[in-house]
Amino acid sequence: MKTVILRRLSLLTPPGMKSDLLTSGMVVADQVIIDNGKVIIPVNVPEGLSVDPADVQSMIENQLKSLDEIDNLLVVMTAERRPTPEATSPEPPKLRKRPTEAPGRDMRPHSAEIPGVKTIVAVASGKGGVGKSTTAANLALGLRALGLKVGLLDADIYGPSMPSLLNVHDRPEVKNDRVMPIEQYGLKTMSMGYMMEQDKPIIWRGPMVVTALMQMTREVDWGELDVLVLDMPPGTGDAQLTMAQQFPLQGAIIISTPQDLALIDARKGLKMFKGVDVPIFGIIENMSTFICPHCGKPSDIFGHGGAEEDARQLGVPFLGAIPLHMRIRETSDAGTPVVVAEPDGPHAKIYCNIALKIATRLFPEDDED
Repeated sequence: MKTVILRRLSLLTPPGMKSDLLTSGMVVADQVIIDNGKVIIPVNVPEGLSVDPADVQSMIENQLKSLDEIDNLLVVMTAERRPTPEATSPEPPKLRKRPTEAPGRDMRPHSAEIPGVKTIVAVASGKGGVGKSTTAANLALGLRALGLKVGLLDADIYGPSMPSLLNVHDRPEVKNDRVMPIEQYGLKTMSMGYMMEQDKPIIWRGPMVVTALMQMTREVDWGELDVLVLDMPPGTGDAQLTMAQQFPLQGAIIISTPQDLALIDARKGLKMFKGVDVPIFGIIENMSTFICPHCGKPSDIFGHGGAEEDARQLGVPFLGAIPLHMRIRETSDAGTPVVVAEPDGPHAKIYCNIALKIATRLFPEDDED
């Protein structure tokens, strides 16, 4: 099918361009992803393109919509600025802050970009490997256990974890030009991992990632949600910064392990969100203490209390410590997070207690009733 798609794309020459999409490099054959009827086409929009990129997107969609083999088509439009020759040294990127609200106004914008979603909270980390996605999934389930309508968006394009964490093997359906989220364990979920083979890497530049995420979010029919939990990509690069600026976030939660190296990166993530006026709901210390399953003795493999001390010094709440325990790992690997597998267990209670603190920050008026 890829040959047919590329042949059709080679017939398209946008107005103002001298060559077709493939010859001009706007579409690179190796970047086109095809998996079981799901097609993702990244389009590199050149600087100074005379036609509206949305028209190019429609041109591609109209050219390919007649192919019966395509069930879902995502055309990702991305522009990448190139430095001008006279620029000797690039200036550091400037953080674009959110416009301030008048005192007394509701600071939780009901985004027109994501209809029906009341609040969005980001779960982030300064680096990978700290258990961010496992924490995000269990916190979303903890919020669900409080009776809230919850969605979970896996925004880690390069290493999506939700298909494995939630044991999802289905492909999203498209109804009335809207992608339907996959419901699992009472959550409405979406992940780029649902659209492709699990072991197939995505090799995209940063602007492509951001554009794909924004399209995936806006084109999903979330329905009515109290909370959308956004599992952010790890790190503090351009993609993470742009998402923090463009998503109407009510707050961010920083995940870190106790050791100094992880905490250094966690501070960077915290400062990134503060730089764009996103409130910090707090820091969670993950993999805090290891309890030996044989002797029951605790061991601070990665240290203990570092995130709590950092929270105190930085003046942000410390939401709690999650231990390094085999049951959390086993249930996550099995695709049944511990809040689902053992809802009355000690580890589920830790996640649910943290979820309660988050809900209190998201909906303070409910706490006053």
